[in-house]
Amino acid sequence: MDKESDLSKYQIRTDLAIDEIGEKSKLKGVKYKTDIINGIKVTNVELDSENDLNKKKGKYITLEFEDITDSKNFSNVTNTLTLVLKKILKLKKNSYGLIVGLGNDKSTPDSLGPLVINDVIVTNHMYILNEMSTNYRRVSAINPGVMGETGIETSDIIESVVNKIKPTYLIVIDSLASKSIERLNKTIQITDTGIHPGSGIGNKRKEISYETLNIPVIAIGVPTVVDATIIVSDTINFIYKNYAFNKEYLNNPKSKLTFNNVNYLKKEIKEEQKEKEKLLGLVGTLNDEELQRLIYEVLNPIGYNLMVTPKEIDFVIKKMSNAISNSINNSIHNIDKDL
Repeated sequence: MDKESDLSKYQIRTDLAIDEIGEKSKLKGVKYKTDIINGIKVTNVELDSENDLNKKKGKYITLEFEDITDSKNFSNVTNTLTLVLKKILKLKKNSYGLIVGLGNDKSTPDSLGPLVINDVIVTNHMYILNEMSTNYRRVSAINPGVMGETGIETSDIIESVVNKIKPTYLIVIDSLASKSIERLNKTIQITDTGIHPGSGIGNKRKEISYETLNIPVIAIGVPTVVDATIIVSDTINFIYKNYAFNKEYLNNPKSKLTFNNVNYLKKEIKEEQKEKEKLLGLVGTLNDEELQRLIYEVLNPIGYNLMVTPKEIDFVIKKMSNAISNSINNSIHNIDKDL
């Protein structure tokens, strides 16, 4: 395929604002800052109405971490997410929250929302009976299912519940798609812009947001799937990085004592465009976006641009849901004071 071909119509799916920023330094309508909290990388992105990311105006906060199944990482993620949620929610004593777990509990990568709901502390029924401790705020929770099962637009179910019980804010949890293998199950995004259910896998659904419900909507999402396009394009890039690493390090006497299975992605590697073109030919002349769109054009027409999830997703999704539900409980209730 000619490098000058029009690839603009081929869009790689992602729900993460941080995916769109990438290595770009100058972006219109985009402000972002990165901090380290409890060992967790936290990136705060604020978008104006008109921005180069083509995303909705608002705040997008991203937590990046390593293996969530590690007990120390689990604790750090939970504590950091709790701090972030407290800051973005700004709850009052009489705040009433509705927690919504989006997704399909019969599909593991899409079961994050329903799993979180299982462990959220709900208290509305106790408030009705006047038997609730003052250390716990009023909370209800629902799992509306997916349109393929109910035949009802998810946003319509949520809107009906909101109109009936009248919560003062909404927290929505959902699985997302990413443009990066490295962010799968290692990233949590929190945004005050709401959410479009199913958008990550190409389904167009009515949004759940302040504009549609007239109450603040906080969305919490974790990328659990990635396009096959991304896997192929990343693999091509990894081939070159591995080639460059071997050329620079393995022939260096100082590297003779290192183990052979070194993670070359974490090494400082000097990349030369001419070497890349020599190794990969015409494909080596493409930048990351052009490469991804080329592969999308190859795979999509034949139905091979699959959505892929890691093999350990069953275990990871349970740990991730536990971290999120614990953070929601800790950010809403004063649990420690009741112990």
